[in-house]
Amino acid sequence: MGITNRGKFLRNEWVFRGVALPTNFYLALVIDDANAPSVLTNTFGELTEIVAGNGYTSGGYQLSKNTTDFDSHVQNDTLHQDELQIKDIPWTASGGNIPASGSPALWAVLTTDEATIANRQVVCYWYLTTGRSVTDTQILKLKDLEMRTLNYTPE
Repeated sequence: MGITNRGKFLRNEWVFRGVALPTNFYLALVIDDANAPSVLTNTFGELTEIVAGNGYTSGGYQLSKNTTDFDSHVQNDTLHQDELQIKDIPWTASGGNIPASGSPALWAVLTTDEATIANRQVVCYWYLTTGRSVTDTQILKLKDLEMRTLNYTPE
């Protein structure tokens, strides 16, 4: 998991500067290409999303700001970090494969909710280890995606 520089900036804008939070967030799937997500990624338009259809909607899965969609939050004093977890996200392939064509998903990204999908800001990203795709009627499920904010503590 990585938090983008944009994600860190947005967190401080929302928390300390009183800038309005997005109404929702989105979890989207992207392929591994020359534009894989990194700490330098700012907007979703910089990435290549998997081909939509058959149960996957362009822009990803909508998440609300609540304790259902962000289902676990722990202050871990032993590891000096904050741990926020997203609920399990399922996409059921219906009428064909997910992705509908092309490369499988290798990354998941959490974005804000701008109306133009390409303008959505990327908060953080997860490497899925191996390309993910499913055939008709199967479920592609991302489980226990966790965001960790680690604090440096000098010894």
